[in-house]
Amino acid sequence: MIARQQYAPGPARGAHVKKDGEQWTLVLVRDLRHSPEKVWQALIDPAQLREWAPFDADRNLGTVGTMAKLTTVGAPALHVTDTTVTRADAPRLLEYNWGGFDMKWELEPTGGGTRLTLWTNIDRRYISMGAAGWHICLDVLDRLLAGTPIGRIVGPDAMKFGGWQRLNAEYAKQFAVES
Repeated sequence: MIARQQYAPGPARGAHVKKDGEQWTLVLVRDLRHSPEKVWQALIDPAQLREWAPFDADRNLGTVGTMAKLTTVGAPALHVTDTTVTRADAPRLLEYNWGGFDMKWELEPTGGGTRLTLWTNIDRRYISMGAAGWHICLDVLDRLLAGTPIGRIVGPDAMKFGGWQRLNAEYAKQFAVES
């Protein structure tokens, strides 16, 4: 994919950490040029998740009570998490748990598209790594929705990306943690 070879993530931006004692929550905000309905489908549809997310889902995540298996992509060993969708208010709010981490997606319409906000609790030792990984995932999502997919970049593949190393260091500095 030529577009993938030309892809370079932009600077670390749109992320912050909420700290509550030992509980740290990564908050990423991204403005996308696509409608909330289009972004919502990319968050819940297994076929679209396979194009950008760091996990595969065995079923649609758009309904409260849905029980699904989420399989981490690129993990050294097979890692499958059973999850239940706890909130699904299309096309506004989606919540579930992935691998012991709460995931909350909020979609807010803007004049030019959607403000997408992700909240996820991550062990503070890995918070900058998580921010760098999700940054790249959201870049890939934006390109997918624009009709110019570059393919999923997650796990060890993301970490080999020169841009990932830079993002990890930039987010570590922003969050005042070691990278």
